Amino acid sequence: MGNTKVSVLDVKQAKEEGRKLTMLTAYDYPLGLMAAESGVDIVLVGDSLGMVVMGLNGTVEVTMEDMIHHIKAVVRGCQGPLIVGDMPFMSYNTSIREAIINAGRLMKEGGCDVVKLEGGVDFAATIAAIVKAGIPVQGHIGLTPQTASALGGFKMQGKDAAAAKQIIDDARALEDAGVFSMILEAVPAPLGKLVAEAVKVPVIGIGAGPDVDGQVLVFHDVVGLFDRFVPKFVKQYTNVRKIIIAALKEYNQDVAEGTFPGPEHSFKMPDEALEQLKEMIKK
Repeated sequence: MGNTKVSVLDVKQAKEEGRKLTMLTAYDYPLGLMAAESGVDIVLVGDSLGMVVMGLNGTVEVTMEDMIHHIKAVVRGCQGPLIVGDMPFMSYNTSIREAIINAGRLMKEGGCDVVKLEGGVDFAATIAAIVKAGIPVQGHIGLTPQTASALGGFKMQGKDAAAAKQIIDDARALEDAGVFSMILEAVPAPLGKLVAEAVKVPVIGIGAGPDVDGQVLVFHDVVGLFDRFVPKFVKQYTNVRKIIIAALKEYNQDVAEGTFPGPEHSFKMPDEALEQLKEMIKK
């Protein structure tokens, strides 16, 4: 969307104009800078940082403090895109009041533009209350990683007609609750198309096929920086992990062999000063 700051209205308008939205995760200042420079519309500071940054097995252990810390770093480097702050597990599940307070914290302390939370029909009232409080919300349905254990693991959702109909019901409930957009994760491509057609707000897919209103992927997956697992829906555009490891091995070898640092990497001292220093040391 150019060099200007992307807004919620811009995101909504993209669907009306038939223009695909681009969305990418980022977790710190350097990634925020690169994501912004790439020209993506939306940057998500996702609780996926639990896995790709903190080394956890899932997202459940990620705290509000973790999210605020990382959101602040991304905001410093990411000026143009709309920045989404992910609400972590149990930050909105216990009460509507607590959900509003925590959504406000992500914006006030973290500095993100909007918040995202998982859940469909069951969380529509919570989302409506957050929106009423003046905080824009992005929804997240289909596979919801925070509650993946209840869904049978990180598996495709909406396989049969009844499950697919529930996801469409979830999408409509989120739209009625006032979300400006929603993420749809790990569903059959035909269902992705039907969900996008069922609502007027943008549906941004991750493993939801090509017929949604935009796509989102995890930064580390796109560039090959995280190799613990690569989901089926990921297109890995490069593998910087191999490049980085090769560079580090070369550095390690250079130091061990004494070829780094060389003269070009070292500070010089005037010969006269060096001779004076040597005489001083002798005394």
